[in-house]
Amino acid sequence: MAHNWMIAEREYARQETRRGRRHAYEHLDPGTTALVVIDMVPFFAEANLHCRDAIAPINSLAATLREAGGLVAWVLPDEAEPPTPHAIEFYGAQIAQVFGASGGQGAPRDRLCPELTFMEGEIVTEKSAASAFFPGRCDLHDRLIARGIETVIITGTVTNVCCESSARDASTLGYRVIFAADATATVTDAAHNAALYTIYRSFGDVRPTAEILDLIAAGSVRAETVHG
Repeated sequence: MAHNWMIAEREYARQETRRGRRHAYEHLDPGTTALVVIDMVPFFAEANLHCRDAIAPINSLAATLREAGGLVAWVLPDEAEPPTPHAIEFYGAQIAQVFGASGGQGAPRDRLCPELTFMEGEIVTEKSAASAFFPGRCDLHDRLIARGIETVIITGTVTNVCCESSARDASTLGYRVIFAADATATVTDAAHNAALYTIYRSFGDVRPTAEILDLIAAGSVRAETVHG
């Protein structure tokens, strides 16, 4: 069940007035771009039809970016550990335990939703905070920098918690952030659209998968022209 996502025309108009165009990033270099897939694990997919609907767009983006020479990075909640006192105080003991176990057990790649198309050699990592880019809570930033990544395409679940948190921190770290509106998911359209509004206004570009695929294709042509 796809989200009925939208950004109000007044917000598009606001950015067009400020920067002279609707979208911040009108091109990308596939070779310096990473698709970041956040928390696509059965815990979320089995409970949320919106999450399951994001699987096909994520697979499409992953396949296209791989073919163009880009990178795919899979980020999962870290393996279950006893909840911290803070988590217990905030969520209550039972829910803290449930959230702490959301990433599943076993090798990280085996804990992804089985319908996702993982390829050998891709980054698979864990995070112990909402954001995949928060210092000391995930090694994703260091691994992306080592690969020369400048642009990140954020996908996964849930839109308004881990995906939004990751987009904010990625922007703070200096990445060009593209947020895939139909390859992210949360519980309600209202929560999804509120997060898209915040990202679009302050932290990154918000686009549907079809437009991101067009950017990747155009970037591949540009790269072939330059290097061919």
